[in-house]
Amino acid sequence: MLVGTVMRKIKSRTWKKQRYFKLQDDCMTIWYKSKKAGKPHSTFSVTDVEAIREGHQSEVLLSIADEFPADRCFTLVFRGRRANLDLVAESADEAQSWIRGMRKLIENLENMGEREKLDQWIGDWFRKADKNNDGRMNFKEVQDLLKMMNVDMNEHHALRLFTMADKSQSGTLEDDEFVLFYKMLTQRDDVLRVFQEYSVDGQKLSQSDLEDFLREEQLEGDDIQQHAKELIERYEPSDAAKLLNAMTFDGFLMYLGSAEGSIFNPQRRGIFQDMSQPLCHYFISSSHNTYLMEDQLRGHSSVEGYIRALCRGCRCVEVDCWDGANGEPIVYHGHTFTSKILFKDVVNAVGNYAFKVSEYPVILSIENHCSVEQQRVMAQHLNHILGDKLLKSTLDGKAPIGLPSPEDLKGKILLKAKKIGGLEESFNGMVEDSLTGEFSDEDERSKQRLSKELSDCVVYCKSVHFSSFKHSRIHSKFYEVASFTESKARKHLREAGAEFVHHNSRQLTRVYPSGFRTDSSNFNPQEMWNAGCQIVALNYQTAGEGMDLNDGLFSQNGNCGYVLKPSFMKEAEKRFDPETPQKRDGYQPVVLTIQVISGQQLPKVNIKEDSIVDPLVRVEIHGVPMDQAKQETRYIENNGFNPVWYDTLRFTIHTPELAMVRFVVEDYDKTSKNDFVGQYTLSLSYRHIHLLSKDGTSIPPSSLFIKTLRRFIWKKAN
Repeated sequence: MLVGTVMRKIKSRTWKKQRYFKLQDDCMTIWYKSKKAGKPHSTFSVTDVEAIREGHQSEVLLSIADEFPADRCFTLVFRGRRANLDLVAESADEAQSWIRGMRKLIENLENMGEREKLDQWIGDWFRKADKNNDGRMNFKEVQDLLKMMNVDMNEHHALRLFTMADKSQSGTLEDDEFVLFYKMLTQRDDVLRVFQEYSVDGQKLSQSDLEDFLREEQLEGDDIQQHAKELIERYEPSDAAKLLNAMTFDGFLMYLGSAEGSIFNPQRRGIFQDMSQPLCHYFISSSHNTYLMEDQLRGHSSVEGYIRALCRGCRCVEVDCWDGANGEPIVYHGHTFTSKILFKDVVNAVGNYAFKVSEYPVILSIENHCSVEQQRVMAQHLNHILGDKLLKSTLDGKAPIGLPSPEDLKGKILLKAKKIGGLEESFNGMVEDSLTGEFSDEDERSKQRLSKELSDCVVYCKSVHFSSFKHSRIHSKFYEVASFTESKARKHLREAGAEFVHHNSRQLTRVYPSGFRTDSSNFNPQEMWNAGCQIVALNYQTAGEGMDLNDGLFSQNGNCGYVLKPSFMKEAEKRFDPETPQKRDGYQPVVLTIQVISGQQLPKVNIKEDSIVDPLVRVEIHGVPMDQAKQETRYIENNGFNPVWYDTLRFTIHTPELAMVRFVVEDYDKTSKNDFVGQYTLSLSYRHIHLLSKDGTSIPPSSLFIKTLRRFIWKKAN
């Protein structure tokens, strides 16, 4: 890799160009260039690569499978929404050396400690700023670097820090001196204040001091003694301090900046919820028009949409099926100019990727527009490709009385589609017609002929037309699933919120974006979760507030795609109305106080070299209507590197069980709309928030330092 290799970059069956690829000496950057003279080069960082797929595991490489053998092909999958890089090496050995090498580099990155990550980051900046590549930086290069790093610093102050760091008095900074300069630049007075508040001697935190901090500020309660020991072992750089079972300021800083010190409760990273309740008791991470990579009119359809959604923890994907040529069903957005893909390729992708990140069930939501003949082909593909993964009968072989749980359905793929008759009939042999295998279904007010073969693949998720909550209460079965557009769902929510919640305590509901959203934009999923709707389908390919909230909700519980609903939404006898949360049993509002303390290394948003961010932080509460709120800090002029606010924002939250908090950092602009810098969203401690970019990927080491406090408002007895 360090020597360099010529490989083919493939974009389509007809676009295949040779490129020279080389790993740079930093072992972090891949450089590649066209063989044509005068063509510019491109680079990408190993940190941008999420996974390496061997062989023909992308649509593009599948299209040239007859031309290049699988052992020479591989795909680099990038984080976020960046397109894959499909490559063909000159030999199988060459392909393997790149595949193994890339995997090793990624593994090394993942195993890096916080100190190494920071050193790596500082080293990257050093190399960027060292324009003449002499391994040292003069004051002019340092000034340029400060602008690149989002710091607008008084020249006199910068020179003072530079001189203090220049221990060799050479007028330049070398490696260690630059690290010292960086440490002075990033002196965290805000963290020092916290450290000294808990340190008995002001020099270190004893194990007992650290336990106090964990108990009082991080709100941790389980085996604090053991946890404090582990944190010292993991983050303390000084062996002398470790021997004393103590943590120095450097260790404390490392801990707070780590994933364990982040706002996300470490105990919620794994699966911590009861997974043995009926499916309808969970919110389920769900995708709309999963095959689309862009807009709904002319966008590109791709199996990559399914792979990416499933690898993000999505558990319900949508498949729009239409009759295709040569008797093969196709998937695309009907009556539009979106491109078409084969149904069997979609089923293959789902079969391969369904359980890569979560073993809990995947629901295939089928939008069926096919003829009976091609429905039979669909059933053949489902059975042949998915095999035992496809759920074909009830779990115990008997007529069920309720929905099974995610735990019961581990490793299973469920079909959500129209079905001839109900589950009961299939047990008493009423659904039989060996002559034609054709049936009509009145649910959608138009006769559609269904093939018995495809109908038989539907067990617990029969798609039905919704009449009314009253009709549903009397007639509907637990395995029936109604779908609503966002506008229909909002109407029901406004007119009969408590009824909607009650309906969703017994059976599944799917909500999907309006057909007018031709740009694949998303609605706010929080409204639908407020009603207890489980399958709230979003356009995963579109970044923004909707997907931020979705990622925030499902990042808990091990990112398994299932999050248990609050108890008052699961019990049929409890009448929760999201419009009047104060009327529910056990109503207990809280005051949430958030002190936004500081920011660290915020990314530049304006490409102009002399532009520096003027950051402000907006805290948004998303929840029931009474809880919707936004507040902002003031903006800090010309400092994206280490802005300090100490601004306190207060919110009263009436239904904390459903509330989401979204932190948004923006670059203030008095003449136009503020530019987005980063965000982080989570379900409801000195904590750091590691900011995410617009498309939900991390932007290390950008973070906010905040303190949160929750206290209950006690109601007076009447």
